[in-house]
Amino acid sequence: MKQARISGMARHAHARRHDLQRGFTLVEMLVVIAIIGMIMGLIGPRVLNYLSESRVKAARIQIQSFSSALDLFYLDAGRYPSTAEGLAALVRPTSGVAGWAGPYLRGGGVPNDPWNNPYVYRSPGVHGPFDIVSYGADGQEGGTDLAADITTTTSIGAK
Repeated sequence: MKQARISGMARHAHARRHDLQRGFTLVEMLVVIAIIGMIMGLIGPRVLNYLSESRVKAARIQIQSFSSALDLFYLDAGRYPSTAEGLAALVRPTSGVAGWAGPYLRGGGVPNDPWNNPYVYRSPGVHGPFDIVSYGADGQEGGTDLAADITTTTSIGAK
């Protein structure tokens, strides 16, 4: 009887240990991975689209900020910076500008666009006294949708 009692306790302890070591089956893991993949397939493109749209909005805001700084430069110097002077004239004084009262931009430098490309500045511009252009996501002139150029004319009044 004592022997039967010990073997019964051993079987019970073995069964309990086996239950604690039980893990997930391969099928269960594949089902979870498939569900996660479907969720990412549905949500991922939307998140990436919002990210791309926010970069376009950030570029428009930066161009408007540059335009305001250029207007302040114009009030102090009586002219806009030349194409050769570029947007750098907003943060560092250039020779031949007697009334420079900058810097007109914070940070000590001209930031790149949200795609880490430099802005293109032209003075005189095609559409006004100056043009500021970001070539968008593709970094090349032209483009459509999110890769379209963002200019001073497309930034004014854009939402």
